[in-house]
Amino acid sequence: MKNREDFLCALLLGEFDESRLLIHEIFQDAGWTLLEAPGRKEALQRLERDAVHVVITRSEFSGWNWKKLLHNLRRRKRPPQLIVTSRTADEHLWSEVLNCGGYDVLPEPLRRDEVERVVAAARRHCEPYQVRTPRGRVRQPSIA
Repeated sequence: MKNREDFLCALLLGEFDESRLLIHEIFQDAGWTLLEAPGRKEALQRLERDAVHVVITRSEFSGWNWKKLLHNLRRRKRPPQLIVTSRTADEHLWSEVLNCGGYDVLPEPLRRDEVERVVAAARRHCEPYQVRTPRGRVRQPSIA
């Protein structure tokens, strides 16, 4: 049985053509949940309805760019991590995404091992770091 930390729900936002099949295969093999939204309206509905940990979108998303999406995500009580994919991924885009508060950039064509690693790492950053006590209880770490 999976525990809460193993559960991962992601939202695939926009058109992904050939990458879509690979992403679906990765999520199915890992036992993760993948939701899809072709546009802004559907994405906002999914984000309201479902506990999404990670949002994956293309940098070239028409009508709603990744910066606007990130701004919207940051206003949420528990904001999901944003992963941006791009056919023209370079250091400038990577730096811009990270500096704006996004999680990472994946270059296209997507590579299975890289998608798995980045999505799993993004999931670990969704919730505050927790510490297990010797009795198995979970507590928030002290800042001191």
